[in-house]
Amino acid sequence: MQNEGVRSLGVRVFQALVIVAWVIFAVLGIQGIAERLWYGHHAANYGSYVVWGLWVSAYIYFIGLSAGAFLLSSLIYVFDFKQLENLGRLSLFVAIVTLFMALLSIWFDLGRMERFYNVFLHPNFTSMMAWMVWLYSIYTVIMILELWFSLRPELARMQSAAGIKGIVARALAFSRGPLSPEQEKRCLHYLRVLAITGVPLAITFHGGVGALFSTLAARPFWHTPLMPILFLTGALVSGGALMTFIVSAFWKNGDAEYREMLRLLGKVVLGLLIFDVVLEWAEYSIPMWYGVGHEVDLLNKVLFGEFWWVFWIIHLGLGTLIPLLLLVFGGDRPAAVGLAGLLIAVTFMTVRLNIVIPGLIMPHLRGLESAYVHPRLVFHYVPSFFEWKVTFFVVAVGITLFFIGYWLLPLIPVKDKESLHGVA
Repeated sequence: MQNEGVRSLGVRVFQALVIVAWVIFAVLGIQGIAERLWYGHHAANYGSYVVWGLWVSAYIYFIGLSAGAFLLSSLIYVFDFKQLENLGRLSLFVAIVTLFMALLSIWFDLGRMERFYNVFLHPNFTSMMAWMVWLYSIYTVIMILELWFSLRPELARMQSAAGIKGIVARALAFSRGPLSPEQEKRCLHYLRVLAITGVPLAITFHGGVGALFSTLAARPFWHTPLMPILFLTGALVSGGALMTFIVSAFWKNGDAEYREMLRLLGKVVLGLLIFDVVLEWAEYSIPMWYGVGHEVDLLNKVLFGEFWWVFWIIHLGLGTLIPLLLLVFGGDRPAAVGLAGLLIAVTFMTVRLNIVIPGLIMPHLRGLESAYVHPRLVFHYVPSFFEWKVTFFVVAVGITLFFIGYWLLPLIPVKDKESLHGVA
């Protein structure tokens, strides 16, 4: 009883911190969006040379979270992973929310936001970006259908509920009562078919994001066949870590099933993190072995330049070493596993920043940085507070959507939801 009381107090404190963070992000984010809509890109720090910045980094970061969460759900529905079967709906919903956050981030980065539809009306299928947009669209439809088929049996049973939950259930169930056993079997069948279809799509579209970078031959820092693989492993690590944190924070009933599920998630994330570190070691060590090549100067900037602390302290320290220690020595403790997931998921943004920005800060021609002098013609970039405020808005929207869905939809099986703390 004492341990349960401590857990309840910890969850309430966490929820209070989340609410405070949400309020701060929302207030600053609304200011940022107002500035973005009124003044455009004028307060952003990127320019004619460094054309991508924080918002593109946030885009590939959220896309990775989405792909990782979706592939976790596929592990459950395609390979019938019984130990994690209760996470399927929640993983799908998190994948949809983070995908929306990614698309919102890149939408704000567009110079003419209102013209986004042109890629649908006038696609150029020799462009990797056009393929990505169409793959996103198909992937989104598949995820929404998957989530609906997974929720429909429970929604049909919730139609008699009072209030807005009953209204939502009646609107989405497409049934006048509980489903028959045959109807539930059909839902599971369609869910499995969609999940099988979605796995190659998720791998293709997120690998396609990496391919978009690696096909740019004029940028040596990105032009490597390893880039799509790094994007996929990063997606699995960050998305799996995010789901681990969410389970730890919102599934605290303290029973043996919960602990076993979280222990297994911790082992999965630990294995993926080690594999990702090995790939990153190869990415950095091989070009730097003899200290020659176009990318060596850029790697030195990442490791020992002005922002060395982003790589060594935030990424390797907070995002790799501490989570490794927590997962190895505290894998049986839910709090340690959840904290490791939070640290990995949040600090992985620095990995995306260290992909996007270094590839743009090297002049193509020697002396170009001093040939013309203008605030927009520089090869140095630090995100402005305005750019951070717009990103805060995206995060606030994502948190809002998550809590609305968590409150209204049966994302957690009923037998577990009754023991959840918080927002239900």
